[in-house]
Amino acid sequence: MTLATVKPTRIDIAIANEIADHTNSELEQTAQALTWGADEHVLLALAAAGWLYARIRPAEERRAANHILAVSVATAVLPHILKSAFDQLRPDRLTLQGHWRGIPFSGQPRDAFPSGHAVHMGALASAAGLLPPVPRRLLRATATALSLSRIALLAHWASDVVAGFTLGVVVERMLRPLTLTRPNRRSSKPRARR
Repeated sequence: MTLATVKPTRIDIAIANEIADHTNSELEQTAQALTWGADEHVLLALAAAGWLYARIRPAEERRAANHILAVSVATAVLPHILKSAFDQLRPDRLTLQGHWRGIPFSGQPRDAFPSGHAVHMGALASAAGLLPPVPRRLLRATATALSLSRIALLAHWASDVVAGFTLGVVVERMLRPLTLTRPNRRSSKPRARR
């Protein structure tokens, strides 16, 4: 049951029109291949494989793997819930010229808000904050590029991608205290009473 209809902004429409006017088949095929890097099925499989591998690693790595798996599951489920509550037509359904230039049809027609791929990438970019500077920058740049591929494909309006990326950051940050905190180890020594 849809609770609200989300309308694209004027900026969303202007960006989509520019893409439809200036894209080509090669660019669209490249964006379509790139977008697989942010697909929930791919990310869940990688997170599960990492989690399994971490079972034989030190406790710190196991906590990190637990965190990544929890974030991956949450960011896979949440967009589906939100898409059932919000109704928004994808920009690729509103262009004929764009399809002549190679823009494919993406997903369900009215499931534009929010971008699920961007939710995953926002969470990944946020989790990258736990890494040293060089891999952190590389991961954040990759997450941003993969999110932007959704706009290039006209699978989402720019505001859908911004909202999804932001939501991913929020989800990852909310799960950190639950998944990354060290368990309290109670001392077996009795405390002296004062």
